[in-house]
Amino acid sequence: MMETERIGIIWQLSDHHGWGVFGTHLALNLIRNGPCPPRIFHEPAYIDPPPEMINTLAPAINEFRDLPTGFTDFCKTTILHSLGNQFVSGAINGQVRGRKNIGFIFFENISFDTDTLNRSRQWDRILAGSSWNRDACHEAGLTDVRFVSQGIDIERFFPASRIGVPSTRFVIFSGGKLEYRKGQDLVIEAFKRFHQRHPDSMLVVAWQNPWAETALSIGHSRYVARPPAPDEAGGVKITGWARDNGIPADNFVDLGWVANSRMPAILREADVALFPNRCEGGTNLAAMEAMATGLPCILSANTGHLDLIEGDNCYTLNRQSADPLKPEHWRESDIDEIVEKLELAYSDSEDRARRASLGAAFMKKRSWENQVSELVSEIEDLL
Repeated sequence: MMETERIGIIWQLSDHHGWGVFGTHLALNLIRNGPCPPRIFHEPAYIDPPPEMINTLAPAINEFRDLPTGFTDFCKTTILHSLGNQFVSGAINGQVRGRKNIGFIFFENISFDTDTLNRSRQWDRILAGSSWNRDACHEAGLTDVRFVSQGIDIERFFPASRIGVPSTRFVIFSGGKLEYRKGQDLVIEAFKRFHQRHPDSMLVVAWQNPWAETALSIGHSRYVARPPAPDEAGGVKITGWARDNGIPADNFVDLGWVANSRMPAILREADVALFPNRCEGGTNLAAMEAMATGLPCILSANTGHLDLIEGDNCYTLNRQSADPLKPEHWRESDIDEIVEKLELAYSDSEDRARRASLGAAFMKKRSWENQVSELVSEIEDLL
């Protein structure tokens, strides 16, 4: 008999950053498919949530709002805790404890010193967001670590026709919160070179960062002059920063803050997506969603991205050198190779379509329903 009556999700649900989208679909699938309903511990932060989603989540949201202040003992709840580099967690992770406490980790910096190992031992099990993270944990001597990939909403992210005005532009999409790790500086430099050859090209970006202070790291790059300035809404001024770094205003679109529900239509208007990320602790949800919509992707062949690459389901950036500013496991893609892959996508529409089809088929097997089911199976013995 299962002793757990609820599965707790310690991090905030949202529709505009990776952890939040993950938590949202985890909660939705626990409500729909079990084995028990979710319990949440933050007020969700949604920009433009579909009404049916809010209706489904309403009981969990209302329950959270009715929680008495200071009540932190959940003896019949197994709680999933969000972890980052060096197994560091937020304050609430230490305040709220369940019957069992499972850490879900995405890390980009490999550091397994004594303090890190001690923090890792407080969890009944560790789930890792990529096989690279799992393997790094195993190499450090942590044995009870399982890989569970993120998923995609296959009811929204699927191949479909464009709905916009026909355009003669070659549209390159780049997504992910602006920071050095995500490689937007490499996108800037590669696009400048590509645009000189192809004036019809356009760069469309979703780079806003809810943690604006981390955007400052992009200033370390040798390819950009400075980090972007903060804006009044808690984000960063993307358009002016791109212009200051040589991107023509007429060939650049900053989408700003975008709700996850709006992304499929945006992605379908592009011709190729570019993700030259230096390091991914997870499987890069933005890239997964782009592939799922049938948008061919250019992916750096490193860290968490390796879980997305299978045959010709994308264009791969294979020339990966040690990053000059970061540990060796951070890799930097070669600008010339990025431009070469953009040229290949530009010149061969049949190959582009073939890779897009293979990528979409690959992602169809990674629906949130499948991935939440896999997550549950990996912790079933602790429920």
